[in-house]
Amino acid sequence: MIDYKKLSTYDYYLPENLIAQTPLEKRDESRLLVFDRKTKDIYHRQFKDIIFFLKKGDVLVVNNTRVLPARLVGKKDTGASVEILLLKRKNMTDWEVLLKPAKRVKIGTILTISDELKCELLEVLNDGNRVVRFIFDGVFEDILDRVGSMPLPHYIHEKLKDKERYQTVYNKVEGSAAAPTAGLHFTNELMQKIRDIGVEILELTLDVGLGTFRPCKEDDITKHVMHTEHYRISQEVADKINKAKIENRRVIAVGTTSVRTLETVAQKGMPLEASEGDTSIFIYPPYKFKVVDALITNFHLPKSTLIMLASAFAGYENTMNIYETAVENQYRFFSFGDAMFIE
Repeated sequence: MIDYKKLSTYDYYLPENLIAQTPLEKRDESRLLVFDRKTKDIYHRQFKDIIFFLKKGDVLVVNNTRVLPARLVGKKDTGASVEILLLKRKNMTDWEVLLKPAKRVKIGTILTISDELKCELLEVLNDGNRVVRFIFDGVFEDILDRVGSMPLPHYIHEKLKDKERYQTVYNKVEGSAAAPTAGLHFTNELMQKIRDIGVEILELTLDVGLGTFRPCKEDDITKHVMHTEHYRISQEVADKINKAKIENRRVIAVGTTSVRTLETVAQKGMPLEASEGDTSIFIYPPYKFKVVDALITNFHLPKSTLIMLASAFAGYENTMNIYETAVENQYRFFSFGDAMFIE
């Protein structure tokens, strides 16, 4: 009997050399593992072959968030360096952040980031995060683009040469501290080919937080405190998804962030309605999906909430078999790695 609430249930063996350190030169030439939930068949393709598994009438839902260059380095007046990770904007000047090392920065300390940007520590929150006030002249986003760097996950050790490779080609709404990585495989040309076969592409927004990389450490996963992320979905998008569901057309989520948004809104009842708010939805087996019919996603960390979500969608045994197959076939894992399509 499988214990779906036990953390070790979601562990798997992954050789370190399969963790992708850099993106491929061409986004859509990453590999694609396709899993058919009805037949249990597995196919090995390139990502650009996704068009052969989509069909007219499908609805593809993408997360149009844009990643902020949210990693900054400030200096105390002693010359000591402090890393600043932007987490959540509170107003035009104040942000919730992570500081490293945090304990050496006292309330009132000014950190100098560049000639045009400083910040002052205002508050220490209960969860260990901090609130800082930025001091600057001009447009904060423009300054951030000049002095900030991409907050790549801890398992990526290579420096990213081009910031845009940690952005989807359809990004629009600035606000994330991490990329919705399933979307990194799409090119503008591939998106057009998908539209040409009669697939409707819809956009929603979920601001991906660094909490997405936070490991689950509770042996009983139901005790895990899920991170909170802000989402937005328009009435127009909700109406088009509702119409697809009524007409038995597939709703295909690109990435776990799209899944979490759609299933959060569905918790308020069907049909979907325009919605904006914070979600801390935690999806693990067994879970009955209300909106999503198919899923494009990357390969996720062992014991992560993301592999739990994938297990809920594909079935636990199927998911573990997919991962074992991917390791055997030398797929690339995590943010800059390969993808799978679960239909």
